[in-house]
This record gives sequence, structure tokens and C-alpha cells, in this order.
Amino acid sequence: MRLLLAEDDDMLGSSMQKALKLAGFQVDWVKEGAAVLTAASAASYDALLLDLGLPGLDGLQVLQSLRQRGNHLPVLIVSARQTVQDRIGGLNCGADDYITKPFDLNELVARLHALIRRNQGRSQPVLNCGALVLDPIRREAQLAGQPLELSQREFDLLQHLMERPGAVLSREQLESRLYGWQEEVASNAIEVHLHHLRRKLGSDWIKNVRGVGYKLVDASAIKPAA
Repeated sequence: MRLLLAEDDDMLGSSMQKALKLAGFQVDWVKEGAAVLTAASAASYDALLLDLGLPGLDGLQVLQSLRQRGNHLPVLIVSARQTVQDRIGGLNCGADDYITKPFDLNELVARLHALIRRNQGRSQPVLNCGALVLDPIRREAQLAGQPLELSQREFDLLQHLMERPGAVLSREQLESRLYGWQEEVASNAIEVHLHHLRRKLGSDWIKNVRGVGYKLVDASAIKPAA
């Protein structure tokens, strides 16, 4: 899952980026309000972590601008402003959730997962596709009850496919979820990860739609030929 982090404090922003990456997120970090709007219009994110005290455009102005543009990106405000009126103001401007500084990292991660889950229309934290089960919070996957040993990229790729079962996703869409701004991406990176996933899952789970992209199917429901 890919996040946009808007935080002008260097120490806090750096520590949040590192901690969220360890929790399995890809994190792009900006420090100014205008940069949030630029990033949100240039890339697709699963959620925005938004500080209110940004230089230039403040967090509420950024939030109002996003919503006026019709951008429905889930927004979690992360702010030192702790009054009830501050929280009400942020939520009324279009935020989906609000957490105050200092915060517990585990709570922040749990709120992010819940926020993204709601945005995807899911009530359950665990993803299922037939015999394939993936737990984004515990970072665990199983096939027919047996644990799968997946690299971080393989796990992230499988998660993105399982969040949209049956949907055809292009290589560019998959790259945007697996890699941040600072990372160089080899031209065949997605194909390499898919190859490794197919070796571990079986070749029938991920289908190549020629000229379009890839989709996940329930191979456990496919009946063998008589």
C-alpha cells in the first residue's frame, strides 16, 4: 500500500516514514501544502497522512482543495492540535480520521488499515480468494492452509491483486503501489515478481491479459479436466 505523508518536521517525518515502511507501506514524504496537491494529482495513493501546520497552504486548506477538486483520497489528519473543535473542524473539512501527536505507532498503523479497508468497501481485515488467504496487518499469507514465504515485494504485489480480484491491473498500476519516488524500477521488475509469485502459488492464480495487464483468479475453484 502506498501512502503520501505530509509533515514539515524533519525528525518526525523521517521517523514516521521509516516506521511505516517497516510496517509494510510505501511512503512518499512531502513537507509543504502545495507539494501535497501536486503529489496527489500525479500519483495514486491509498491514504494521505496530513499534518495541519504545513508551510504555505496549511493542512485544512490542502484538505479543502482536495475535496473541491473531487479527490476522494482517504485522509488521516496527524496533528498536535488536540481540542475537540480542532478535531471537528478537520473532520468537517473532509478528513476521514484524526489522531493527535504524540501518538502510538501501532494505533496509527491500525487506523490506516481500517481507513483503507473502509475505502475499499471491506469490513474484514483479512483478504480471501478461494484457498488463498492474506493478512495485511500480520503480513502473513496462506494457500490451502499452508504458509507462504513471500518477499516484501511479492507480498505487496499479491495484496494489491487480492484487493481487486478479477480486475485487470496494468504494469504501471502495480509499479505505482510497490515503488516510491526515490526508487529505481527496472523495466521488467513486475514481471520478475510475478514469476516468483507464480512459482509459489501455481501458474493458474495470476493470469496475463495480453496487452492490458494481470489479474488474480481463484485457481482453487478450477475443476481439473476429466
